[in-house]
Amino acid sequence: MPMERFLEYNPVLLALGATLFTWFVTALGAGMVFFFKSIRKKVLNSMLGFASGVMIAASFWSLLAPAIDMAEGDNIPSWVPAVVGFLSGGAFLLLVDKLLPHLHMGLPREKAEGISTSWKRSVLLVLAITLHNIPEGLAVGVAFGALANNPDPALFAGAVALAIGIGLQNFPEGAAVSIPLRREGFSRLKAFNYGQLSGVVEPIAGVLGAYLVLTIEPLLPYALSFAAGAMIFVVVEELIPESQTGNETDLSTVGAVLGFATMMLLDVALG
Repeated sequence: MPMERFLEYNPVLLALGATLFTWFVTALGAGMVFFFKSIRKKVLNSMLGFASGVMIAASFWSLLAPAIDMAEGDNIPSWVPAVVGFLSGGAFLLLVDKLLPHLHMGLPREKAEGISTSWKRSVLLVLAITLHNIPEGLAVGVAFGALANNPDPALFAGAVALAIGIGLQNFPEGAAVSIPLRREGFSRLKAFNYGQLSGVVEPIAGVLGAYLVLTIEPLLPYALSFAAGAMIFVVVEELIPESQTGNETDLSTVGAVLGFATMMLLDVALG
């Protein structure tokens, strides 16, 4: 099907389809628990590093740069929506991080962050990854929502590249949830269910993001930058520190570089 045919579809439906794809890839990653009971620390670190690189590259190439371009010609400087949206996205994730109960892998139950709760350890572990996926789904949704007022094939290709990039880094994230849960004593099926469940929020956030920019057109540059700020917060607060634990940190750094290069290649080649 020619690319132009896709532009005839409602952007919200396109966002839903794209984020269902990213959720599906999360489930594929979680499915690795049926083949492996444990994962070597250096492998996990390199996977998390790769995810970091993808998110950093996507934040600029697919979100911030288009936001600045879209704001040109307005009555305010083009950098204003980018800066305001970016800082707002980071502030929002900071607030969610302080409020949402969650627990990072390898930490005892008493190290849970957010509001104090009696929720099970398994729920808190899944919520930690779910927190990562909110800005990812939002980013994909906003990118497709932008097509409503600018049905440009290049813009569509950029949104597709973003969805593919997010999907690529969701695979290791799904495995990073399910396999450690299996090591902690969960059955393979239960560990898989928790792993894929962490990606459910992406279609929800994607549809919400697309709908918002569809109904409030001037919001688009701010929304793109907001998603970028939220993603960078997750990378700096969660992914990079987790990928740098242990004695061998070079692999996680190499993974981040490869992830950045992969996302940059996707965005430039497709967009």
